[in-house]
Amino acid sequence: MFKKILKYTALAAVLIASGILLWAWCLYASADMKMPEHSFDDDGSLYFSDSLRTYDGNWLRLGKDGIWEMKVSGNSFERGYAIGQMSSDLLYYQENVFVEQIRRLIPSDSYLKFLRFFIIMFNRNLGENVDEEYRNEIYGISASCTHEFDAIGTPYERQMQYHSAHDIGHAMQDFMMVGCTSFAAWDGMTADGGLLVGRNFDFYMGDDFSRNKLVSFFCPDDGYRFASVSWPGMIGVLSGMNEKGLTVTINAARSDIPTSSATPISILAREILQYASDIGQAYRIASRHRTFVSESILIGSAADHMAAVIEISPDKMSLFAPEGDKVICTNHFQSNEFMSDRRNSENIRTSDSPYRYKRTEELAAGLAPLDRADAAAILRDRYGLGGCELGLTNEMAVNQLIAHHSVIFMPDSLMMWVSTAPWQCGKYVAYDLRRIFSDSTVPSGEICIPQDSIAHDPFLDGKGYSDALEYRRIHKVLRACADAGTPGPDGIVDSLVAVNPHFYGTYDIAGDYYFCTGEHEKAVACWEKALALPVPKTGIRDSIEKKIKKCKI
Repeated sequence: MFKKILKYTALAAVLIASGILLWAWCLYASADMKMPEHSFDDDGSLYFSDSLRTYDGNWLRLGKDGIWEMKVSGNSFERGYAIGQMSSDLLYYQENVFVEQIRRLIPSDSYLKFLRFFIIMFNRNLGENVDEEYRNEIYGISASCTHEFDAIGTPYERQMQYHSAHDIGHAMQDFMMVGCTSFAAWDGMTADGGLLVGRNFDFYMGDDFSRNKLVSFFCPDDGYRFASVSWPGMIGVLSGMNEKGLTVTINAARSDIPTSSATPISILAREILQYASDIGQAYRIASRHRTFVSESILIGSAADHMAAVIEISPDKMSLFAPEGDKVICTNHFQSNEFMSDRRNSENIRTSDSPYRYKRTEELAAGLAPLDRADAAAILRDRYGLGGCELGLTNEMAVNQLIAHHSVIFMPDSLMMWVSTAPWQCGKYVAYDLRRIFSDSTVPSGEICIPQDSIAHDPFLDGKGYSDALEYRRIHKVLRACADAGTPGPDGIVDSLVAVNPHFYGTYDIAGDYYFCTGEHEKAVACWEKALALPVPKTGIRDSIEKKIKKCKI
């Protein structure tokens, strides 16, 4: 009798497993990115050099400060095709860096194949959630993409998937390794009474990923002209301003891991920037979409002479409009609708987001009335409340020395400033959108306004900058030694402490190293030192405490 039960149980398990695999395969096989149908018959004229490319009235140039600047016009497919023709080498570089980063995280080819299967199955309906206009633009770009990475997907499939990478990355980092900071001020909070918006975009995929920063000026056949800051191949909006003085910046909030595809946040932000002229219109556009993850979308509006935050999750949406003359946005929701939300409450309790909020508020109050230089000072701040030491690269700081880009907007005058490398510490380059959109600019001359730039951070001239670079170099070596359980160079821990003595992470990695090399007393001493310093998240603190407990058993 027992053998019969065992036999039928095994048979049932096999049938269930087979059913699950069949169901998964059906989902995979039915995935549809809704690839558009366009002819790639090319009758345009392409000029291509290291620093200047033109195609049918569109142009892409490398500014003297190291920022790529691009202006495109036409219908959606024409824009995408022109982008691809002018930036094929940049698209390859960006994709290669992205794939190499994935390979460093996931070195197993078999697991990469499984990951591709999972992502395609997860994103099987992505095409339905991206409007035809943007699918056409992405398709146009894909015509110039390499086939080297076809194991991941066709060029069109890959470019579509990359537009959801920001969302999936935020969901995976909901364990949140980084966090963006943004703010807006107006009336009595600014020097001229006008609207001023600042933001750091801290999406980090390594220094190489941030190398080719791109400022795009779009003149679409439909909607408003707008400027956007991102990287080659990204048509979604991360930070941008349109000709009506409407700005859009996005900040991740804590989410449950998504279970199905929806509209990528950057695509939603793009639609808002292209088709909204005030906060009300922006909110109505957002209400038409379901998103992957939770996000705060800071909308600055010259028409409304204020800013507000659209707080959106896969389940609900709210508009947070402040009563005063400023709004600050980090990585938690602020509206009444989300105050009782479980994930948001947990995020406020356990993350560094409220701390950065308070520090930004403290800096704004101390520097008010704010001008663009003050905005840059806030975005570059590396200290904690009251100016206390946090250590270099601490997530509690507004400036964590990882930003892909930092931007300052003055919507009333359509002026914007974009940071140059490294991070937000290089000078901010000034752009006058009125002049650029008036067609008075030509790619052979400077597009920016050099005399209006914001000087680089003096931090770059001192020991702090070299210490930050040295810390990252030594940390990488020490991490490898700790993972392998092998001794590092003599004095490596002392060298690490010397360049970043106020950072909890210095002592955390040192503790890991000593533990793996069998020096448990030194490990505990380092971890206890880490806990005595500002630690950004309760999860990190709990992890260090568990390591100490394990070591003392």
